[in-house]
Amino acid sequence: MGQKSSIEWTESTWNPVTGCSKISAGCLNCYAERMAKRLQAMGQANYANGFHVTLHEHLIELPLHWRKPQTIFVNSMSDLFHEDVPIDFIKHVFNVMEKASWHHFQILTKRSARLVELAGKLPWPENVWMGVTVENEESVFRIKHLRSIPAAVRFLSVEPLIGPITGINLSGINWVIVGGESGPGARPMKSEWVFEIKEHCQNANVPFFFKQWGGFNKKRNGRTLEGKVYNEMPEKYQSPELSLAF
Repeated sequence: MGQKSSIEWTESTWNPVTGCSKISAGCLNCYAERMAKRLQAMGQANYANGFHVTLHEHLIELPLHWRKPQTIFVNSMSDLFHEDVPIDFIKHVFNVMEKASWHHFQILTKRSARLVELAGKLPWPENVWMGVTVENEESVFRIKHLRSIPAAVRFLSVEPLIGPITGINLSGINWVIVGGESGPGARPMKSEWVFEIKEHCQNANVPFFFKQWGGFNKKRNGRTLEGKVYNEMPEKYQSPELSLAF
């Protein structure tokens, strides 16, 4: 079994890369940076460099040893398409995902330009889902980049949603996750921003997953929207644990 995750839309995490650097407004209160510094202080060997980009060759083939099929979020503590991650390392990660065909892998990036640049040099097996983060109107350009990627599932992580996104174009998109920012200094998310995206998803017949309202106390604020929990998943994949909508 992989590293079990508390992230609502996945089951496990795999971090062959750790560390990152801020690239846009959504990065301001990065949860991964806080966690990396905490793990460094605890003496965790993989975080000896804190939040500086670090490649972990010894972890690349880990999913091949996890026999139970699972949904795996790749690099929850980094960005695989960060400019400091060499193309050969990225290719190795993709080759492992292709070999570990019994798993589903979810990759998320804010560096969509580099994703487009490298996409033609990478294999895109059915079990690899590719997503981009879209936190406000200024980052909508990443969706256009994502549309050109030959992934079986293309998804958006609209989290942290820190501003309105009007008229979002969901053509070629298979799944949308929306969530508010959580933790210290969390910026508020307005309900009308969420409802507009949800309406676009319904009109485009795109599965909608509402992760959380966020805030400093995210558990107290919960994840119900109009009295309902939205756990919709892409049609290509329905997990008993992840596909329930109440």
